[in-house]
Amino acid sequence: MTGPPPARPGTDAGSDGGDDTGVTRPADDADVIARSLAEPELFAGLYDRHAPDIHRYAARRLGEGPADDITAETFLIAFRTRDRYDTAHRLARPWLYGIAANLIGKHRRTEVRALKALARTGHDPVAASWSDRADDRIAVQAPLAGALAALSPGDRHVLLLVAWADLGYQEVADALRIPLGTVRSRLNRARRKVREALSTDPAFTSALDPSPAPAGQELNPSWTK
Repeated sequence: MTGPPPARPGTDAGSDGGDDTGVTRPADDADVIARSLAEPELFAGLYDRHAPDIHRYAARRLGEGPADDITAETFLIAFRTRDRYDTAHRLARPWLYGIAANLIGKHRRTEVRALKALARTGHDPVAASWSDRADDRIAVQAPLAGALAALSPGDRHVLLLVAWADLGYQEVADALRIPLGTVRSRLNRARRKVREALSTDPAFTSALDPSPAPAGQELNPSWTK
């Protein structure tokens, strides 16, 4: 298999070469993709720009090990299909997250099994990697894990693309190739179920109230409203 080759020495994959003033401007994602059709090595710039975020998202969903494969395959697929990319979309984040979400969906049973184990025991080897970053502490809380496991795959994708990938509603719609109205309905349903699950657990009751939550139990507003 052949993937995106590394950038050539001296080639700046992230700039458009400058303008009449001699000022070098950063190339946006669509420019990089379009130019990579003739100069494949430029695609490495897209990898450098977005791979860390894709890997972080996949790791929060499946753990560090699978995230390596998900990230590599996401960019391999992106590289092979870049000739079909709609350059009217200047930012490639939704496209890349959509590819990653599709790949993550193939590991649905692994993800749900890990979430259920977390909900039951508070620990799971696959999910252990989620807890090594302070901003991921919420991910290893048993009540939230149980709530996420109970969601349908479609609802879980939408909720986590908003809460963990920080995509906007239209970006989620573009990523998953679903109508904007479907994004809104899935997100509202997922938030309601998560809120109901967390509000029944004393550890999270204060996080759902206006008063400050205990350290480490703060809820991202994306979860519940």
